[in-house]
Amino acid sequence: MHVTIIGAAGMIGRKLTQRIADTGGLSGQPVTALTLADVVAPSPPEGFAGTVTLEAVDLSDPATAPRLVAAKPDVIIHLAAIVSGEAEQDFDKGYRINLDGTRWLFDAIRAQKDYCPRVVFTSSIAVFGAPFPERIDDTFLTAPLTSYGTQKAMGELLLQDYTRRGIFDGIALRLPTICIRPGTPNLAASGFFSGILREPLAGQEAILPVPDSVRHWHASPRAAVGFLEKAATMDTAPIGQRRALNMPGLSATVAEQIEALRAIAGDKAVALIKPRPDAAITKIVEGWPQDFDPARARTLGFEAETSFEQIIRVHIEDELGGRIA
Repeated sequence: MHVTIIGAAGMIGRKLTQRIADTGGLSGQPVTALTLADVVAPSPPEGFAGTVTLEAVDLSDPATAPRLVAAKPDVIIHLAAIVSGEAEQDFDKGYRINLDGTRWLFDAIRAQKDYCPRVVFTSSIAVFGAPFPERIDDTFLTAPLTSYGTQKAMGELLLQDYTRRGIFDGIALRLPTICIRPGTPNLAASGFFSGILREPLAGQEAILPVPDSVRHWHASPRAAVGFLEKAATMDTAPIGQRRALNMPGLSATVAEQIEALRAIAGDKAVALIKPRPDAAITKIVEGWPQDFDPARARTLGFEAETSFEQIIRVHIEDELGGRIA
């Protein structure tokens, strides 16, 4: 199997690539070739026995997509995106990468003869907009209230139509906010959800820009990699015509996050969280979904954590060598 990952230098892309290298494939299906693409050259995974091609390319360049699909990879995993806060701040850049780049990728696949790959598109719960029910189920309408959410919703519609026409076999995964993200903060408005846990676990101060009553929907990076692995290899027939799925996750308030941190790392870690209200971030976050009933995805076998202590322990195991500061 030849797998192409677009956005492979990002956090989830790196973790997925290493999972493939560690196991030799996806869900037991051998992977013999990897094409890893991003705006900066991705690093090759350690221990991968197959062929690795590294591409430093920009998906917003119309010439990029035809180059990436010329070898007709069996699976294309589309992770490349401008994140929520940056897409809101830079309108043109968000549409150029999140919408135009996706359309060019889909059309490059369409231009190939006798070719129908599996395409996994990472969407977002930002496709939903207020007012919300208490829990969002699989029939709730997409009515985004941000440019990022709008761009992701457009990508979902394109994927569904191209799949309906037999151009490729697509599945869109509406990811929860991924927490705890390792490394340095990105420009996502949701970044503080990770920061208020990641920094204290490392003995550093963290800024909390929203009230601790804010509730949100989360899953770990480990869960996200599992979602992608399953989507890349599963039988898509049971999904039916509606190809966008709400991924499982965990609904929790910021206060509940902090209490989970206290249970694992103690009062000393919690004391490193410094409230600093930011009206702009609060406004964005308060327009996001808070809880889901992802029955379709769970029936199909997708799984995530069921407590925030589990999410924190995943971070400690995967990023901190099992130890905290």
